[in-house]
Amino acid sequence: MERPDNAGQGRKVFFRRKKSCPLTGANAPKIDYKDVKLLSRFVSERGKILPSRITSVSHKKQRHLATAIKRARNLALLPFVTQ
Repeated sequence: MERPDNAGQGRKVFFRRKKSCPLTGANAPKIDYKDVKLLSRFVSERGKILPSRITSVSHKKQRHLATAIKRARNLALLPFVTQ
C-alpha cells in the first residue's frame, strides 16, 4: 500500500546535533578513580554506570570511566547500590 505524496508533512522535523565527548578536548577533566565528583556524574541514582549513548562519552573514554568507577567502588569511595 503506497502513501500519498503529502503523507509526512504534518510532522515537525528535528535537527539532531552530533554529541561531542565531554572528556576529550583541551581543558577536559582527567579520569581518575579518586575524583568522586566527576565519577558521580556518570553513575545513576541507583548506582549503575550510565551508558555512553546517554552521556555522549566516546567508547575509549567509556572503558576508562567504567574502570575508574569500579576501582572507586572497591575502595568505598562510591557506593555499589543505593536504596
